[in-house]
Amino acid sequence: MLLEVDGIEFSYDSTPILKGVTFEVKRREMVAILGPNGAGKSTLLKCINGILKPKGGVVMVEGLPGESYGTRERAKKMGYVPQTNTGNFMTVFDAVLLGRKPYIRWGPGERDLKLVEETLKLVGLESLALKRTNSLSGGELQKVVVARALVQKPRVLLLDEFTNNLDLKNQLEVMKLVSKITHESGVASIVVMHDINLALRYSDKFVVMAKGAIHARGGKEIIEPQLMKEVYGIEVLVGNLGGVPLVVPIEGGVARDETGEDAHAG
Repeated sequence: MLLEVDGIEFSYDSTPILKGVTFEVKRREMVAILGPNGAGKSTLLKCINGILKPKGGVVMVEGLPGESYGTRERAKKMGYVPQTNTGNFMTVFDAVLLGRKPYIRWGPGERDLKLVEETLKLVGLESLALKRTNSLSGGELQKVVVARALVQKPRVLLLDEFTNNLDLKNQLEVMKLVSKITHESGVASIVVMHDINLALRYSDKFVVMAKGAIHARGGKEIIEPQLMKEVYGIEVLVGNLGGVPLVVPIEGGVARDETGEDAHAG
């Protein structure tokens, strides 16, 4: 097992935020963490990455406790994309090159520079390589941060609501890219998302959280109307459109299915 999260507990002062969170992620698996605001999703990602120290439980990476890795080694194991990012006077190329810092001793080598070039091309930013990050759009900046995480060549990718500032085309492109890297390179990816339909389109497994605990986990089959009602407090219709699973919020508990007949949520 590449990543094991076992019984993670976390509190801010005396307020419990995470309550015994346990799940596993295999190589070549993309796991989406879903749940309403305040469920503890982002806090969980920070505990996995070591930004926050859990009050209980352990995170195992390739069979060893995450805390047993030094800062440099841990950065080689995990690439992290936070919710919010700001630009500065650094160029796009140099901002992505920062992702190679765990591997650089005295200065970047030819391999480091080549990896940055390849990654910029991969995410479609090669034409912006010399542009300063404070002049980028929100979507462009988000892709820079994703590229910086990818160039680390981590074993685990941790992505916190990383599609929020992207338009629909770029959302699909970046999710498709992360899915491809996950499945072809053998990494494990954990994505915190609010867009359930985007998660359903690309993710392999799901961890659904509510009030700091796991409410459900499993494959696409767990995303069903009763779960959505329990976690989000809304009625939905779960269906399929063109081979893609789809969750549609409804009013009054009734919607039309693909045949035009009434389909009831729940």
